[in-house]
Amino acid sequence: MKKVINCIKDSNPLINQKLKEVSVEEGNVIATELFQILNKRKDGIGLAANQVGIDAQVAVVNVRKPLVLINPKIISKENEINYYEGCLSYPKKGVHTKRFETIEITSDNVEGSLIFSGVETSTEGKGSWEKSDDSDRDLRLLETVCVQHEIDHLNGIICMDRKIETSYKRTEKKVGRNEPCPCGSGKKYKKCCQ
Repeated sequence: MKKVINCIKDSNPLINQKLKEVSVEEGNVIATELFQILNKRKDGIGLAANQVGIDAQVAVVNVRKPLVLINPKIISKENEINYYEGCLSYPKKGVHTKRFETIEITSDNVEGSLIFSGVETSTEGKGSWEKSDDSDRDLRLLETVCVQHEIDHLNGIICMDRKIETSYKRTEKKVGRNEPCPCGSGKKYKKCCQ
C-alpha cells in the first residue's frame, strides 16, 4: 500500500502539477486505495492521488460521509471566508487561507452537480426532532473547505499557496483535556472542571 509523501522531508514532483484526467472505472480503483490509506492513518479527512504519488485527478473526502471526486471542477463559489487548515503532505504546517463558504462542483462519477455549503440554516421549518446546534454547520463548512483543498491538490495547488496573514493571536494557553486542571485539584482537566 502506498503512503502519504511527507513533502517536508521527501520529494514529491506531483504535488505542484495539474494531474491527468482518468476514467470513472480507474478513478474508483484509485479512490478505494486512497480510502484504505486514510483509514489506516486515522488522522486525515481528505486525500488526493498526488499526495501518494499517483498522477490522477482523484480525491476522497470523509467528513460527514465518504465522497469520491473524479476529475472534479468547481463551477461556482460564494462568500469568501478565512479558514485555518492543515495538510497531510505538510504535517504541522497549518495555515490561514481564503476559501468559500458555498461551492458547486461537478465530478465525473456523479450525475449533475454537488453543492457544499457551510452557511447557517434557519431554525424555521425544522421539526422538533432536528438539532439546532452549530455542530452540523461546522461539519458542513469543514467538508466544504476539505473539498476545495482536495480539488486544489488535483490542480497542483497546496494550501500554503493560499496562505493569508492574520492578526489573530491566542493570548492564553488552552488547557488540554489530559493536562492537570488549572484549579489546582491535581485531577486531569477532563475529569474536573470541564
